[in-house]
Amino acid sequence: MSGTIDARLADLGIALPAAAAPAANYVPYAISGSIVFVAGQIPFKAGGSIEHKGRLGADYSVDQGYESAKLCGLNIIAQVKAALGDLDRVTRIVKLGGFVQCTPEFTDHPKVINGASDLMVEVFGKEIGGHARFAVGAPALPLGVATEVDAIVEFK
Repeated sequence: MSGTIDARLADLGIALPAAAAPAANYVPYAISGSIVFVAGQIPFKAGGSIEHKGRLGADYSVDQGYESAKLCGLNIIAQVKAALGDLDRVTRIVKLGGFVQCTPEFTDHPKVINGASDLMVEVFGKEIGGHARFAVGAPALPLGVATEVDAIVEFK
């Protein structure tokens, strides 16, 4: 049934931003067979402003990092919609990869990347939105952002 996911987004009060253009020499997503590989998404807000610059463990709390990862997740969904045209075609969020810019002592990467993971389950439901994942720390991320998340998504 077309529009189910769009209706869920509306019920949740979530407006999808326009899919962000790539910032360098890559494509925002690539399709191979029935899989969409979404390039790493950073916390862009609608209109292109970058949110959440800084390092977890120094400049940001886990809760702020969670919000940053959630925004990355929202941008992933926008890229998937651009790739497929209809979010109801998604059959599985297969995997998310989460990067957290942080201090060497910071160890709550999973709690931060839960922002993107929780969003996928909230939007697509547990069966489709539940996914494998990694969450790792990095000393720096592009443009100084706190988080970056990529995705592998199956579709029909």
